[in-house]
Amino acid sequence: GSEAASEQGQEEEVEDRLKEHMDSLLDKSAKARQAALQSLRLALASRTLSEFLLERRLTLTDSLEKCLKKGKGEEQALAATVLTLLCLQMGSGPEGEEVFRSLQPLLVSVLTDSTASPSARQSCATALGMCCYIAAADLE
Repeated sequence: GSEAASEQGQEEEVEDRLKEHMDSLLDKSAKARQAALQSLRLALASRTLSEFLLERRLTLTDSLEKCLKKGKGEEQALAATVLTLLCLQMGSGPEGEEVFRSLQPLLVSVLTDSTASPSARQSCATALGMCCYIAAADLE
């Protein structure tokens, strides 16, 4: 019993930290946004959070969109990486497809922008390929 309660407490603590990181994506400071993206990247890469993300995918997608639009270089690269991990977590169902469809034009835009940093363009290309493979319903 106490082991299950301890595990539940750890899970809530992780979710609280993730909520804080998601809130920090809207910070005015680029450094704070990058730190939040870095933390989200680590969290999404290390554990399955599909239930948590399912409820917050629209909020997270909006925040990632802002980071891709307004951010520069490293921030765009991290946002694209987090988007790839989000697509992986959402899977090939309608939720994953919705996330991909909403951010696909932006990924293509950064990818084809010759003034964007090479790391941002490369991360957007990876995100586009991975998300397309996982979540695109349209075969084209």
